[in-house]
Amino acid sequence: MKQGGSDAAKRAAGESAAEAVEDGMVVGLGTGSTAAHAIRAIGRAVDAGLDVVGVPTSFQSRELARDCGIPLADLDDVSVDLAIDGADEVAGGDLIKGGGAAHAREKVVDASADRFLVVADPTKEAEVLAHPVPVEVLPMARSTVAAAVEDLGGDPQLRRAERKDGPVVTDNGNLVLDCDFGAIEGPAGLAGDLAGVPGVVEHGLFVDMADEIHVGSPDGVAVRTP
Repeated sequence: MKQGGSDAAKRAAGESAAEAVEDGMVVGLGTGSTAAHAIRAIGRAVDAGLDVVGVPTSFQSRELARDCGIPLADLDDVSVDLAIDGADEVAGGDLIKGGGAAHAREKVVDASADRFLVVADPTKEAEVLAHPVPVEVLPMARSTVAAAVEDLGGDPQLRRAERKDGPVVTDNGNLVLDCDFGAIEGPAGLAGDLAGVPGVVEHGLFVDMADEIHVGSPDGVAVRTP
């Protein structure tokens, strides 16, 4: 598995995407270390007078946004103009997300946005998606979903929690299977297959959703349009 990129690269990407936030916008606030830099940048802009509302995608992003003074709303009450979120791997316009086990809520918010900006460092880029795909499952369906993943050619592993016994539990109260399919030549087809498995709440394949990809480095940011 690839090592994470430098904090400088992550900061550059997050701050670049945050520059797209305009007065009056509703902004989807992603989860993860790179998206956190965007949230902090938006918070500084709010402190300077920017009028925006954030829709967080996780407990983590909600707490950070509150600490940064960003007014928050629920997706039921607003329409998202712009979402900013990170990725575990990027190939063209397709992503794998879910390293923070927040991909179900992230996908709902990101898909609902008028524009979706991805923030990443160069270590997240790939020619072909090959990172294990996080799959959020109902606890009672863990075994049946795992069997279905194996039938699809994947190797499902229950994600274990760190610094506590037992599995990772999502903000939705579910479990996560990290499913290794090797190189994914047809992400759209796999996405459809996984979505059709009973007991799957959401998977981490974000296919053809990104409008811009901001890849940061210590020397600057490359903005790519898939």
